[in-house]
Amino acid sequence: MTPDHSARPEGRSSPAAPGLDRRSFLGAGACGAAVPLLGAASAAAQPAVAAAPDVRRPLDVKLRINGQDHRLALDSRTTLLDVLREEVGLTGTKKGCDQGQCGACTVLLDGTRVLSCLTLAVMAEGRAVTTIEGLARPDGSLHPMQQAFVDHDAFQCGYCTPGQILSAVACVQEGHAKDDAQIREYMSGNLCRCAAYPNIVAAINQAKSEMGA
Repeated sequence: MTPDHSARPEGRSSPAAPGLDRRSFLGAGACGAAVPLLGAASAAAQPAVAAAPDVRRPLDVKLRINGQDHRLALDSRTTLLDVLREEVGLTGTKKGCDQGQCGACTVLLDGTRVLSCLTLAVMAEGRAVTTIEGLARPDGSLHPMQQAFVDHDAFQCGYCTPGQILSAVACVQEGHAKDDAQIREYMSGNLCRCAAYPNIVAAINQAKSEMGA
């Protein structure tokens, strides 16, 4: 009987696939099948990420400025300074450095001086905002601090003057205007590039007595 040479021992390589036996083939197949399964499991394990809120969506904000209510639709990132100047049209509040360093944008928030360039408008909701336009008395006469700045020529170009006046009013109301040194210390956040500082100190000294300080 002639031997059948077509039969191959178990595990011998097939001529059609040199170097690959059955064990290697099955192992490669198992690994290949596991990759997509592991990927799917990993993806399923990832926590769901909530969609970030759209900060550009306008917010309905009610601001009380100089005794009048203003209802505005505002981007939540809008500063009080930009609202005053661009939305309400009160341009007396000046934009200087826009970084909170010069004091030109100073306004009063519930009687406390704040830098409106660093204050978000939404933070002022429910509070009283006073700008230079709202400082005069109801009869139209100037506030004692405004009049004192005029009397002592406490300005030159006038750009920083609204912020200087509002800061000076707060300085007196805070009880920080007892002498020249204290006035200079508590007014140091307001810069005057024209260097009218001696006149500003003199104006505050005049106004504090009229303000009952």
